[in-house]
Amino acid sequence: MRTAVVIGTGLVGTSAALALAGRGIQVHLVDHDPQSARTAAALGAGTDEAPEGRVDLAIVAVPPAHVASVLATAIRDGIARGYLDVASVKGGPRRELEALGLDLTPYIGTHPMAGKERSGPLAATADLFEGRPWVLTPTRDTDTEVLNLALELVALCRAVPVVMDADAHDRAVALVSHTPQLISSMVAARLEEADETAVRLCGQGIRDVTRIAASDPRMWVEILSANPGPVADVLAGVAADLDETVRALRGLQSDDDDRRREGTEGIEDVLRRGNAGRVRVPGKHGTAPTAYEMVSVLISDRPGELAGIFADAGRAGVNVEDVRIEHATGQQAGLVQLMVEPSAAPGLSAALRERGWSIRQ
Repeated sequence: MRTAVVIGTGLVGTSAALALAGRGIQVHLVDHDPQSARTAAALGAGTDEAPEGRVDLAIVAVPPAHVASVLATAIRDGIARGYLDVASVKGGPRRELEALGLDLTPYIGTHPMAGKERSGPLAATADLFEGRPWVLTPTRDTDTEVLNLALELVALCRAVPVVMDADAHDRAVALVSHTPQLISSMVAARLEEADETAVRLCGQGIRDVTRIAASDPRMWVEILSANPGPVADVLAGVAADLDETVRALRGLQSDDDDRRREGTEGIEDVLRRGNAGRVRVPGKHGTAPTAYEMVSVLISDRPGELAGIFADAGRAGVNVEDVRIEHATGQQAGLVQLMVEPSAAPGLSAALRERGWSIRQ
């Protein structure tokens, strides 16, 4: 691949363009909002000038509702040797294209499993896709050359290719992406009218659960509108669990011993099933999940504190696998939670204490 055109310069389109441009690909940027394309070009994602001839690959990065029409225009105009989209829903756009009677041999549906709460070209980064799954949904009609172009794109973006059926993909993302977004938003919505005293008690748990609730509602309406059935199916299962959990909690309120026992069993059941499901979530770099031990370090809110902790961990010869920060309410301080291999935790704690850090058990 030497040339590409990216149609749609939002977060995903601009991030793909940045990755390609950074590896020597000539990228042309197109957007219905010329200012967005100019912004992406100013970031180094390519040029907003039209290509002089046919490019190698056209990447359509527009909302699901517009994928079919944009692709149809591009294919009819013959702007590229191969075409793909990066929308988060795959079955619907493919069926829309088939209904238009187009030759779809030069097209493949794809979906990079990466994103942010922020949208637009200014949120884009060249490393957005690194180490992340990138789903490809070829059919028997997909030309081998187009599949190879898609695989080359994934490699240039340093993502991990995953081949799936389009409808299986849509059911999967309903479970692991679309439903979590709605549930996060529902939990966050409980805070809208909550008493200020209650909100002041928010800790890391509520921050973790509601992080993605900051996403753009308009974008998510478009995504959910393209995949409503599978999402509703998953939510129906969640709703059944919620009903059972509510009954269990009411049982715990009862004066009747049998009802309290049933309530305890019901709560234990949902929590244990949650444990079992959480274990299946892939760990670092998509590998099997690893149980890390946490070393909690008290820090003040001043420049250089985090850098100092990481530097001292490095001097101790310990690799920090993950990190979380829990800020203290009403104080300029917090806890940095360093996730490390269990065997490394005692040595790291001792080394940090020697260097003056306060370790919390």
